[in-house]
Amino acid sequence: MIVGVCFLVIGYVLYNHKKATTEKSQPEIQKHGDVCSILNYDGTLAFEDFIKATEDFHLKYCIGTGGYGSLYEAKLPNGKTFALKKLHRFHAKQPTFDKSFKNEIQVLTNLRHKNIVKLYGFCLHNQCNFLVYEYMEKGSLFCALSNNEFVVMLEWKTRVKIIKQVAHALSYMNHDCFPTIIHRDISSNNILLNKEMEGFFSNFGATRLLNSDSSNQTIVVGPLGYIAPELAYNIIVNEKSDVYSFGVLALETLGGKHPRELLSTINYSNGKGATLESIFDKRLPYPTDDKLIEM
Repeated sequence: MIVGVCFLVIGYVLYNHKKATTEKSQPEIQKHGDVCSILNYDGTLAFEDFIKATEDFHLKYCIGTGGYGSLYEAKLPNGKTFALKKLHRFHAKQPTFDKSFKNEIQVLTNLRHKNIVKLYGFCLHNQCNFLVYEYMEKGSLFCALSNNEFVVMLEWKTRVKIIKQVAHALSYMNHDCFPTIIHRDISSNNILLNKEMEGFFSNFGATRLLNSDSSNQTIVVGPLGYIAPELAYNIIVNEKSDVYSFGVLALETLGGKHPRELLSTINYSNGKGATLESIFDKRLPYPTDDKLIEM
């Protein structure tokens, strides 16, 4: 009995020592916050971390500006880098922009696809509201296509790969989600590239969920040049509006610029219309690989 009691006492002492050690190390973890669990608490710790990482959203950390918010690069003390979309203070007071902000949270928290930008969490704070995204090192597809020095990295195989990745993600939203998700804002500005030059859907503020028991009528939303004509006329949103925008995006990716500019350079006088040679980006050598063309 004495030996048994001794073992119990030793075990109890070791357990308390281990527990005390764990508790001592815990404040350091909580100090910098775990952004992956930002949805599980009020966001106070994460808010302070990101405020410090961006020096209170200083302009030097801003990497882009959108319709209702600015995008910032935030590197936390643990070495991880994230992208923050901060809602402009003026827009935060507007019901329309506030609705788009919350709509993006609702949609992205339920999406699971490798080519849809990951939402790690959000912070609703009385000083500012922001979303915490997976950081995309190469920026938007639009910027990549606009940069003559960077565009050489977008070789033909890479462009075809990006188009396929976007197509798979769009098919997932339009056909594998219930209710069906219509992005409504497909453009090269909203396709982001990671360091492996893979394409990801972003910006879900205008997204619409299709309900079978409603008319699905809506106001016209989307970037000019990407909106399906039938949507502009009958204001009924469906999968076709996204497919049309995707077609424009695919042509832009292959041509290096928006199709409206491509069409103005095509010569129809010979009666043959557009050819692959007239559409493909002139900044790259014409593709000679038959397998690539068939892709």
